[in-house]
Amino acid sequence: MTTRHQISVTVNGVNYQREVDARLTLADFVRHDLSLGGTHVGCEHGVCGACTILVNGASMRSCLMLAVQADGAELTTVEGLSRNGELHPVQQAFIDRHGLQCGFCTPGFLISTAELLQGNPNPSDDEIADALGGHLCRCTGYQSILESVQLAAQMMREGTIVDAASPAEA
Repeated sequence: MTTRHQISVTVNGVNYQREVDARLTLADFVRHDLSLGGTHVGCEHGVCGACTILVNGASMRSCLMLAVQADGAELTTVEGLSRNGELHPVQQAFIDRHGLQCGFCTPGFLISTAELLQGNPNPSDDEIADALGGHLCRCTGYQSILESVQLAAQMMREGTIVDAASPAEA
């Protein structure tokens, strides 16, 4: 018999109340219960970073967190980065500098990059490597990802910024 719990979360600015199984991962909750498929599930061990989302403004591996642990939290998924149909500078930079290839790892990279640039608008290459070191990509060779983060930082410093930690406008 499974234990179920009532939770309330705000995801990308929208409040949700759901009854969930006590063992449901946050990744599966976001993907299946809320139909937000941008959060990818890769290794299911917290190693690859594909499932990274912001929980109260801090990046977390949603495959390692239970949905019940997020009760009362504010979550931002990759779908929450854009505002009013406008791409977040991080998303645009990854397009412009080819920081994505197959796209599987991309949501995690985007979320971690947005978090990095919120707290550090001018990161060094070493700081970027440190912030993204927990993400695995088999397609890009990482140089284009580094260039994407550098461009995003420049775009955000120049004022084309959307606050990734704040709720999306409905």
